[in-house]
Amino acid sequence: MTQLHFRRNRRLRTSNTLRSMVRETILTKEDFIYPIFVIEGENVKNEISSMPGIYQLSIDRLMDEVDEVVSLGIPSVILFGIPATKDSTGTGAYDEQGIVQKATRLIKEKHPELVVVADTCLCEYTDHGHCGVVHGEKVLNDPSLDLLAKTAVSQAEAGADIIAPSNMMDGFVIAIRQALDEAGFEDIPIMSYSVKYSSAYYGPFRDAADSAPQFGDRKTYQMDPANRMEALREAESDVLEGADFLIVKPALSYLDIMRDVKNSVLLPVVAYNVSGEYSMVKAAAQNGWINEKEIVLETLTSMKRAGADLIMTYHAKDAARWLEGK
Repeated sequence: MTQLHFRRNRRLRTSNTLRSMVRETILTKEDFIYPIFVIEGENVKNEISSMPGIYQLSIDRLMDEVDEVVSLGIPSVILFGIPATKDSTGTGAYDEQGIVQKATRLIKEKHPELVVVADTCLCEYTDHGHCGVVHGEKVLNDPSLDLLAKTAVSQAEAGADIIAPSNMMDGFVIAIRQALDEAGFEDIPIMSYSVKYSSAYYGPFRDAADSAPQFGDRKTYQMDPANRMEALREAESDVLEGADFLIVKPALSYLDIMRDVKNSVLLPVVAYNVSGEYSMVKAAAQNGWINEKEIVLETLTSMKRAGADLIMTYHAKDAARWLEGK
């Protein structure tokens, strides 16, 4: 009989212990950043209909959520604000008594060790729902930078540990970096939404943050989903302008982009496991079509395998429990 020569790759899969010993990608709760939506008002805990298990929370209900996050060992949260009123220039974004600023101060008072990331954008605060200053139906780039810089400084003054600008205006990183430095916040890092596509996966978030555009769309400033090399140009720009982390958003349909970015930069890369990705899993799980735990952990692991150092995810609390065997 002719002796066959082939590799026996299964030898390293023969037991759970052996598989664990040779596992290449390790997902931990320390990888997670948990998004929280904070809204003006009192005693508000509104479940977002398109995002089961995720809530809009008023300041007086916020700490129950934050206490749970801390108890689970999740190291960081990112805050999104829903103001009581909106206007054309999003003044609530940079008001020292704005909703994110108030929430940040409270969290840092109660849990100073928790890393608070402040989403720095205008869309939740503008009555037109765009991420910058609007003239007619055109979103103006350079005038928007001044407002974004003011927002970043006000968030840093409130105690935010990381500024995360998500607006995709050209030059937004350097404008914010200069403003932070001039205000004495040289040590506050910028987690840039560097590679942010104009994606249909954001739909549920816009319900949560009440931030849908009132006209047009965001395709003139967010990226075309068909483009790959453009992502590397955006990442390079933000590195040169002084970013400290780079976010790829969305994550699941852009794992190839995440790997490209990770291979091209030396900065930490952050995956944003966005609302649409979350909602699809929750809907399928509620219908009994999938094993939610296994799907979520596999999905998050794929993001780390693709190059993510950190993951923003609405699954963070559940995933932290599952990783601890709960």
